[in-house]
Amino acid sequence: MVWNFFSLSRERVSELPIYDDGRVRIEVSGAKYGVATIWDKEILIYLASLVQDKLNRGEEVSPRLVFTAHDICRVTGSVVGGSAYRRIAEGLRRLQGTQIITNIETGGAGEDQAFSWIMRYKIHYRLGRNKEKIMEALEVELCPWVYRSILKDRRMLTYDQSYFELPPLEKRLYEIARAHCGKQAGFKMNLEKLRRRVGTTMELRFFKKELVKISKRRLPLPGYGLSLVDSRVANSIDANPRPALKRPPLKSLLVYFYSTDRLSKIPPVSAVPLIEDDLCVEDAA
Repeated sequence: MVWNFFSLSRERVSELPIYDDGRVRIEVSGAKYGVATIWDKEILIYLASLVQDKLNRGEEVSPRLVFTAHDICRVTGSVVGGSAYRRIAEGLRRLQGTQIITNIETGGAGEDQAFSWIMRYKIHYRLGRNKEKIMEALEVELCPWVYRSILKDRRMLTYDQSYFELPPLEKRLYEIARAHCGKQAGFKMNLEKLRRRVGTTMELRFFKKELVKISKRRLPLPGYGLSLVDSRVANSIDANPRPALKRPPLKSLLVYFYSTDRLSKIPPVSAVPLIEDDLCVEDAA
């Protein structure tokens, strides 16, 4: 949730901008069909949930998963049919063809990694009345990096069901809010740092404009709200976030996230931590 590994566009993208903050480095490149998208990530979330569900029930787990097209459509809110089947097949192709090189470790592996999201996949079809292929069972094997993160790190967080209905920018904002809020009331992050974490290529001023639009909605994100504040007034003792001063420089803006599920009152900006390093505050889900 913290880092972005996926394209936020439906257009074919051959590689993502390299993320390197001095501690964490992520390189993502795609094969013939481009890098995996934020919509393809829904498949990965579904697969991870299957493993986590078995762990929760005390059952034996494996990186090899078998499931039905109908079930993944049910979970992601897709209408079962030809277009959904096509998107699943194309998503699996991109997930298998995307290569990630990163120094982020999972399961205490103690090594830099180069991997694809899934090792292999197989799709089973049956023929319909008009000889069209109807997707039935699917077999997918998760890569060791992903599998270790579920099995050993045990820090997988649940996703709100409405996540699957969000636009790409809101998906990333929700993930970042979900990962960093944890058991805290909220947090704040520099605007440019957030832009890089989201993974968008839009200019900072346009990114700010989109955040302002989202913040003004009655329900900005599932379970979370956000507001832009000027760092020069962020330490106010007021119980509510202050708006930014008139036309503050972009570099002075902070994005303040807060939980709306647990709170009857928004905490003051000064009471929540500033995310300055790249350690994620998480709670087990």
